[in-house]
Amino acid sequence: MYGKWTQPGLVETASVTSRARIRERMRVYGRFYRGIVAPWQRVVIGLLAIPVFCPMNTAHAADALADSSDHALADLSLEELMNINVTSVAKRPEKLLDAPAAVQVVTSDEIHLSGVSSIPQALELAGNLDVAQKNSHDWIISARGFSSDVANKLLVLMDGRTLYTPLFSGVFWDRQDYLLDDIDRIEAVAGPGGTLWGANAVNGVINITSKSAKNTQGTYMEAGGGTNPKDFVGARYGGTLAPDVYFRVYGKYGEHDSDVLTNGTRANDAWSMGQGGFRIDAQPGSEDSFTFQGDYYQNREGVITGGNSTTSGGNVLGRWTRTMSEKSDMSLQVYYDRTDLVDPIPGQAFAPAGVLKDSLDTIDVDFQDHFQLGNRNRVIWGLGYRFTHDVVENAPALAFFPPTLDQNLFSVFVQDELSLRDNLVLTLGTKVEHNDYTGFEVEPSARLQWSLTNQQTLWAAVSRAVRAPSRIDHDLSEPAPAYVIVILKGSQNFESETLLAYELGYRAQLTSSVNGSLSLFYNDYDHLRSTSLSPLDIFHLPLPFFFQNNLEGHTDGFELSASVQVRDGWRLRGSYRLLAEDIRVKPGQMDLNNALNETNDPKNQFSVHSSIDFTHDVNFDTGLRWEGTRKINNSGVPATVPSYFEMDARLGWSISGPLEFSIVGENLLHAHHPEYGDPGPTRVEINRTVYGKIVWRM
Repeated sequence: MYGKWTQPGLVETASVTSRARIRERMRVYGRFYRGIVAPWQRVVIGLLAIPVFCPMNTAHAADALADSSDHALADLSLEELMNINVTSVAKRPEKLLDAPAAVQVVTSDEIHLSGVSSIPQALELAGNLDVAQKNSHDWIISARGFSSDVANKLLVLMDGRTLYTPLFSGVFWDRQDYLLDDIDRIEAVAGPGGTLWGANAVNGVINITSKSAKNTQGTYMEAGGGTNPKDFVGARYGGTLAPDVYFRVYGKYGEHDSDVLTNGTRANDAWSMGQGGFRIDAQPGSEDSFTFQGDYYQNREGVITGGNSTTSGGNVLGRWTRTMSEKSDMSLQVYYDRTDLVDPIPGQAFAPAGVLKDSLDTIDVDFQDHFQLGNRNRVIWGLGYRFTHDVVENAPALAFFPPTLDQNLFSVFVQDELSLRDNLVLTLGTKVEHNDYTGFEVEPSARLQWSLTNQQTLWAAVSRAVRAPSRIDHDLSEPAPAYVIVILKGSQNFESETLLAYELGYRAQLTSSVNGSLSLFYNDYDHLRSTSLSPLDIFHLPLPFFFQNNLEGHTDGFELSASVQVRDGWRLRGSYRLLAEDIRVKPGQMDLNNALNETNDPKNQFSVHSSIDFTHDVNFDTGLRWEGTRKINNSGVPATVPSYFEMDARLGWSISGPLEFSIVGENLLHAHHPEYGDPGPTRVEINRTVYGKIVWRM
């Protein structure tokens, strides 16, 4: 975990004799939490490595996926894909073509045919996200800028359960796993979503939705291995408990080898992860439906600074939905989530090495109601409550005070879609939240949707969003005060970061074989996190440094995506993203990182993906991406990750009946290359990998 919060030498202060030298050597808080991964007993008996060159039956695979998917996505044409329902923009189903936001959908078919082996890799298939792999088990994922080791402006949900940690207001990506064959779709929304989803939905929302138990009946088994992942195995079985009551159970386990450091030596970041879970779906009548599901996982991962970090956790979720009509429904969702972390923290000049432990319990209740009001108004409103109980066993070099903290989050939202004309809809709404750090926060928005034709939509939006303080901002102490000299502290006066966003977008089915979208944005930020000198600096005592809100600025750019059905059996999709950033220190204020710490982003990104059926049984899927030079904060001085081209590929073949074979290659253009991190001997470079996979469905 510690490597996530910071690279080795977050505070390299072995011989600090002056304020200038301190400034030069400070890493401040820039890289906080890396790991959490523990050994796990095999979920399914045996581990089968299959680095073989075996293709796969596209027709059979598509049929199987279509049968198991809620939306039969594998068989849809481009026109039909533009009409699939998305729920992340309005918290109710609406056609993708009509959604007034920069939303991209990664379908179950795309996940399957690409051969990705993790949720972060699947997110690379969305054309509006920035995904960079930091090491074997850590990813940096953001939308519209603000990439960092503690990226905190992107809200991520899994079946309605927020994947959020109050430690840094972000996501531990190495904890997020699922049997990928059971994921129905991923909706990636670039742009603020605070009106419906609340604090931390600042630059985007990712909504991962699994398939219902009804659509995962029968047996599924997978196994494989190669250079990385070294080996993996997974299984799922679905059946019925009673008429209209369906269930599934699943389990998976995988081991990943280390990547390499700049000099080619092993990075000591190998990791293993196991997870299992269940889902039950019932629809006893035409009005009511129920879902009950849960997961449990254990991880173990190598820490570059030495030792191993371990994590375990589990969750259970229940949801009741009543549908009165096509235009009226309500739902109640409750979930409980538990995570436990044990992480080695390296020593520093003022404190010895030790172990940090963190246990977090979350209880969340969410109610929402959707109804038609008259002929022109469609209203959705809801109430929410979240309680977290966080217990930290502090390490000498890294601590949180108070060590035990209970927090409450209350929320209410309302949104009205007003039909001004048959083809013109104005959406007004706001969310009001109350948190224990800053009190009340308000996040309003206004969206205008104009259907130019049945196949073209123009939309515009103005939104306000906030990023509420985390425990890093408020409660951090590095090292613990018992060691006399504290280098870095949170601030009791830390404010919420704010965003005022302006967006303009266009989405169209241009022909039966071509669709596309264009989104432009201008984001105005205030009260961004900075690191300042101690108030005692007037006495020439600069320590400790404090987190403050001394930054402001704006970003602007656009996202362009398109899909083309070249011919039957051959589909292309591509995307291009441009991001310009101007984040600066407020007049009269200061920041030790010179406003560089949380904007580690490339200006240009491009990707193109091809999926082609060579024959009735053989499919070849390739993805080529280009990442522009990534600016990286190097102790307040700009450094870079070089630009690069990279390619992934998958060749699949269905031999007969339910059996599929495939071989996958990732990062094929380089033996290894960096995607993130400060220049230097501890920067990890991501290896080229090749692995085989066998799938059996019945």
